[in-house]
Amino acid sequence: SLKGTAAWFAAKHREETTHALKMYRYVLDQGATVQLAKVAAPPPETQGVLDMFERTLTHEREVTAAINDIVDHAVAGKDHATSVFLQWFVTEQIEEEATVNEILGRLRLFGDKGQGLLLIDNELATLANQMGQAEAAGPSKAG
Repeated sequence: SLKGTAAWFAAKHREETTHALKMYRYVLDQGATVQLAKVAAPPPETQGVLDMFERTLTHEREVTAAINDIVDHAVAGKDHATSVFLQWFVTEQIEEEATVNEILGRLRLFGDKGQGLLLIDNELATLANQMGQAEAAGPSKAG
């Protein structure tokens, strides 16, 4: 029943799908074959909103580590095009982790129950709306 939180996660899902497709298109443009692997489903239940965002931060850190690993391979292989391409994702991950850290800070400060949670849920609704507007404005704004 937290519509703002749900909207934020839905907007992030759309954004992450766009990022995945950007990588997919790059690999195809380089003449390579793409093999998609199964993505594990998130747990069906959590311990609340704070737990959800702690798991989200853990996931973002894993994504950052994976991107950094790919950058390391590109640099070691003197694949300058891929290294340059991936710099956008490196910068994006800085933003992703900072955003989730900020939300976690608010959850820890205001709490993830009662009025504090409603305040944060309203903020997340606003953020989701902003992401939707950026997405509608085009790829240069939405990432």
